[in-house]
Amino acid sequence: MNLDFSFLSYEVLANFVLKGLIFSVQLTLVAMIGGIVLGTALALMRLSGKPWLVMPAAAYVNTMRSIPLVMVILWFFLLIPLLLGRPMGAELSAMLTFTLFEAAYYSEIMRAGIQSVSKGQVHAGYAVGMNYKQTMQFIVLPQAFRNMLPVLLTQTIILFQDTSLVYAIGAYDLLKGFEIAGKNFNRPVETYLVAAVVYFIICFSLSMLVRRLQQRIAIIR
Repeated sequence: MNLDFSFLSYEVLANFVLKGLIFSVQLTLVAMIGGIVLGTALALMRLSGKPWLVMPAAAYVNTMRSIPLVMVILWFFLLIPLLLGRPMGAELSAMLTFTLFEAAYYSEIMRAGIQSVSKGQVHAGYAVGMNYKQTMQFIVLPQAFRNMLPVLLTQTIILFQDTSLVYAIGAYDLLKGFEIAGKNFNRPVETYLVAAVVYFIICFSLSMLVRRLQQRIAIIR
């Protein structure tokens, strides 16, 4: 194989790759924040013990976790414009899809984190006059977030990797930037190899940070 990486330069990376990287990071952050918020609500619904809350939340989580992400991306991109009566951009569709999809996974993480908090602390909150909402807000959720922070961040790293699937609807993400550069310079193999290295460096570096954070949390405990 005649691999030639000489075409890669600062100008190429700035003109083709940087735009995609910015969108991939934006998509990751939006889906992470929205997914955690919605996922926490779903987790509280499933732990409420009320069937009218438990059943729809469980159905949502199980459905989303049972369908491939790329299929959900295509569904939202193709069906939502039909329901709204107007087209939706690929970037906006991707942010909405990832937020709703990742909420199902963050929900299970938060549910496990909430259940990891001792029930004695919940009873203590009730004993001092707190209601369910106050007990969750001031006692349970802060501890659950701390316990589950490494797992939440690990899921976010997976989320960043999954952003490459937006190629299915033509959104301009990091992988799309490398793909366009490869087509323009007729070097698709080289650009895909470099893209793989970039994804590895980003995800491996974040994994190391998560590991260090997990060690610090373990020391605090």
